[in-house]
Amino acid sequence: MSHNTYIYILIMAAVSFAIRALPLTLIQRQIKNRFLQSFLYYVPYVTLSVMTFPAILEATQSPIAGAVALAVGICAAWLGAGLFKVAVGCCAAVLVVEWLLPFVM
Repeated sequence: MSHNTYIYILIMAAVSFAIRALPLTLIQRQIKNRFLQSFLYYVPYVTLSVMTFPAILEATQSPIAGAVALAVGICAAWLGAGLFKVAVGCCAAVLVVEWLLPFVM
């Protein structure tokens, strides 16, 4: 590893620590602002979504199969299917689309 790599790692560690430690030390009382509360409540969900959705589209051989699997998963979850059923439906959708795609294109 080069010298610059260690500097980058130290900067990233300092930023990560500051993001976690500063709110604990600076905010002494309960947050009463409804907007800030709702913002902080949804931050983990948004972060997970931002990391997951591009990976869904890029995990298959074609982005079309990933998009179809995403649509199937959203529809199945919306209709109340459990996690296992959603996962099986998405895998089946990818299998079918990847099998049919050479015939269509």
